[in-house]
This record gives sequence, C-alpha cells and structure tokens, in this order.
Amino acid sequence: MIEAYKDRLGPPEQIVVSKSALDIVEIHNLIKDIQGVETLVLDDVLFRTLSSLTSPVGVVAVIRTPEKAAVYSRTAPCVLLEDIRDPGNLGSILRSAAAAGVHEVYLSKGCAHCWAQRVLRAGMGAHFMLRVHENVDLVPVIQEFEGRVIAASPHASRSIFSTDLTGNVGLLFGNEGAGLSNAVLSAVKFAAHIPMPGATESLNAAAAAAVCLFERVRQIAAKGKHS
Repeated sequence: MIEAYKDRLGPPEQIVVSKSALDIVEIHNLIKDIQGVETLVLDDVLFRTLSSLTSPVGVVAVIRTPEKAAVYSRTAPCVLLEDIRDPGNLGSILRSAAAAGVHEVYLSKGCAHCWAQRVLRAGMGAHFMLRVHENVDLVPVIQEFEGRVIAASPHASRSIFSTDLTGNVGLLFGNEGAGLSNAVLSAVKFAAHIPMPGATESLNAAAAAAVCLFERVRQIAAKGKHS
C-alpha cells in the first residue's frame, strides 16, 4: 500500500517501523527504496500502540490524503454511493471498482470517511487506483452525467442481467439499510434489480456492487467477442 501511494501521489511524509520488522527483507528493502523520507524506529511494544491491528505487520506510514478534485468527470464510467456508512463495505466497493476498471467514485456526505483505517484496509490499495470524490451532492452529478446512471434497486422491474451496462455508465448504490433516498431516485431514469432466487431478502451492499460491476465486465467482454 505504501508503494502504491508513492507511485500515485509521491512519497509519504514519514515511515514508522518496529525494530523486529527491520529484519523482514521486504520491509527493509521498502525503507531502503524510499529516499528522503524520515524513518522512525520504535520498540515493538510501543509500535503496537500505534496500530489498530491485533497483529501489525511492523510498518506504518504518515501520508497526506489527496485534496478534493475541483472538476468531476462527466464522461467516464463511475460508481456513485449514497450513505454507505460501514467502512468495510465502502472499502470493499472501492476494491471491486478498481478491479473492474471503473476509476471514478462519488461519495455522498453520509458515507464513511474514505481514508479511515478500516476503509483503507478493506480497499487493499484500491484508493490509489481511483479518483474518489467525497462529500458530493449526488443529484447534480447524476443530472449532469453524460451517460446513463443506473440505480441498483430491489423494486426495479428490469434485471441487472438484462440491462446494458456497457459504455458510459454510472452505477448507483444506496445505504445498507435504507437504500436510496427519494431525492436521488427522482434524479435517475434507469434502475435495475439483482435477481435473488433464494430466500435471502437482500445482499450486502459490497456484494451487490461487486455483482453489478462484474456483470458490466462480462457484458463488455461478450460485446467484444461479437463485434
């Protein structure tokens, strides 16, 4: 993750490492490769007080989070998230978006903080492959988007599998319990549901996003084969 940050945004401001971690070849080489960055070595017991992990790997970095982009992309496929409050869900959605090649993500004001530790851990480096816009009013973004925004809604009549997800598409997902607000839904012209033949009432927000994102990947691949 430190390497990904360095490649995308430059070097971190400081590296903190435990004494025992210096004996790990990968960490030793990482510190050696990052030139001009202050490295602080701490006793193992003291280091553990810095990490929220039960078994920390032995290295952390102090980083400056990216500033909010002044301009949104209106012409790139994107993911739009309204009030995704669970850090694990948010990080997992970011990871799926990065894996599916969708690089623009818009987060409403009610979403968990993108750079919180739990979100970073669940994202597994996805943050550094994406342009994440936080504290966004989704309605004008939807209205000005030069493509189709498709809301994932259990009440939609059309299945996600019979909806064209190729091209310039925005995939919109709502809060884990409440779903999408009326204000956001009223701004959307298209909606689709995920068929669930089992007895489960709903999917986890992260699972739902992954299904839709990779259905888009499947459709693009199928379209390429038949073009």
